[in-house]
Amino acid sequence: MNYPMIWLVLLIAFAGIEGITAGLVSIWFCAGSLVALFAAWMGSSLAVQIGLFAIVSVIAMAVIRPMARRWVEPKAEKTNADRILEAEALVTETIDNVQASGQIKVGGSIWTARSANGDVIPEGTLVQVERIEGVKAIVAVRQ
Repeated sequence: MNYPMIWLVLLIAFAGIEGITAGLVSIWFCAGSLVALFAAWMGSSLAVQIGLFAIVSVIAMAVIRPMARRWVEPKAEKTNADRILEAEALVTETIDNVQASGQIKVGGSIWTARSANGDVIPEGTLVQVERIEGVKAIVAVRQ
């Protein structure tokens, strides 16, 4: 049987799959196929070729996957909005969810605000930003 040709076809197939998906799903099998191809050219037995394919593929996965994850999935950076979470804010306009009114000042910026529990929060009260929903800060009175 022509084992080098089989490994070459597998190498091309795995590279093609990798090129189509671009999700790093088969790159480690390309490395394993390449090593097995060289082993076949050197006259190694089929068992050695398969063993090298498996070992190199696992090692490539262990090495490449963590590096690729950092490259493909960049670290999430906090936005300006995230910086106000859990921050103390001053109510500049009475917060009333029923009337759909209310503003706070936090970090030098004015935000539309709503009460987390539905209570009316009078102007001048110190509150804490619990979360952000759309463009509104959801706040609660500081305890």
